Amino acid sequence: MFLQHSLMAPPWVQELHIPYMDIPVTIDQMVSIMPAGPIPTADCDSLYLSNLDDVVGARVFTPTVYFYQMDSFNSGEKKPVMEVLREALSLVLVPYYPFSGRLRETKNGKVEVFFGPEQGALMVEAHSEITLSSLGDITVPNPAWEPLIFKFPNEEPYKVLEMPLLIAQVTLFKCGSFSLGLRLCHCICDGLGAMQFLSAWAATAKSGKLITNPHPCWDREFFKPRDPPIVRFPHVEFRKIDDGSTLTTTLWQSKPVQRCYRISREFQLWLKSNAQPDDMSACTTFDAMAAHVWRSWIKALNVKPVDYTLRLTFSVNARQKLKDPPLKNGFYGNVLCLACVRSTVSELVNGSLSKTTRLVCEARNGVSEEYVKSTVDYIEVDRPRRLEFGGKLMITQWTRFSIYESADFGWGRPVYAGPIDLSPTPQVCVFLPEGTTELNGSMLVCICLPESATQKFTEFLCVQ
Repeated sequence: MFLQHSLMAPPWVQELHIPYMDIPVTIDQMVSIMPAGPIPTADCDSLYLSNLDDVVGARVFTPTVYFYQMDSFNSGEKKPVMEVLREALSLVLVPYYPFSGRLRETKNGKVEVFFGPEQGALMVEAHSEITLSSLGDITVPNPAWEPLIFKFPNEEPYKVLEMPLLIAQVTLFKCGSFSLGLRLCHCICDGLGAMQFLSAWAATAKSGKLITNPHPCWDREFFKPRDPPIVRFPHVEFRKIDDGSTLTTTLWQSKPVQRCYRISREFQLWLKSNAQPDDMSACTTFDAMAAHVWRSWIKALNVKPVDYTLRLTFSVNARQKLKDPPLKNGFYGNVLCLACVRSTVSELVNGSLSKTTRLVCEARNGVSEEYVKSTVDYIEVDRPRRLEFGGKLMITQWTRFSIYESADFGWGRPVYAGPIDLSPTPQVCVFLPEGTTELNGSMLVCICLPESATQKFTEFLCVQ
């Protein structure tokens, strides 16, 4: 199912096949990785985390996987993969020493990084008796890849306290190719911070000596709340809303499936042109895509009642908003604020794309420097305790991350780099960069739906 601009042209919107399979993986060893040199903390020391680091949505691990094909390297000419990655990680953990600590909760429910004996990051070496080619298409995120990312036996969902803050699993395939499954604690870094760390680790592995550019900056006190706190906005993005619609129950009770679509640059430009509100400055491609995906999702799910108000939330990188004072170069903590759009089911289903796009654009532009400070103060006054999914879709944008360029450890660009499985939180949608080396501007949209709604969603997504 696709929208095409001419009979001979490639499809503008193409649903991608996700092959289902079992991946046999054997764990060979688990190694704690300590910093290779002195760090500025000692046992029993702790580090402050800001309220942006400690917001409830950051108390998770972000799992990603990276595939490297056998023709990207000759294993006989170099050190074993595990040895190269382990030695480089140990070097990088000197300037990025917080990744070697643990999280603990303080008296007021806030978390901090603390340091003790026998901590460190965790590296896991594993192997599989299958070849990488037997996985089929590895350019599309696939929940079946879960065995390639290490989890402890009987690990509780969303557990971050007392856990290694960086967990890396290297899985060697029968053909000589390998995967790197990575879990980074979101409390330590946001997406751009993770790219900064990953670049340093990769550059260090590639050269055999420590390379950090820029040098990492901790400085989480930059986001300390004001005294007294000043909350200037309602921050509906954090408010608990009892879902009076069919949205949440439909998703969570139906065992939703993950679907992925390749969106061509041509379709993105066409959509942006058609979504542009007449009486405001130019909307972005993200504004138009977010509005279109949200409307298509709600239509496909046939949400009732039609007068119920739904929410769309998405993260806004606030780095460029901070002027007084600006952030220091190399800061890798969380600088994300949640923007929130509200609209009724009827407005989404029967209204125009340009109207929804306007709402997305206004919400994105509404994240100002004062909004960031107000968010920090709101969390200080009324710390959210749980993720709220009532009547909500959350969109995460990875298209601006240099994830493929950042992950060249000396064996070339990964064939795929990114997340694997959205189904544990089916109200999340991810926009991903295309992994091809050709700069064609296409992107991947990954989203969860009940099986019964997938055909309708595809139809709505393909036609404005």
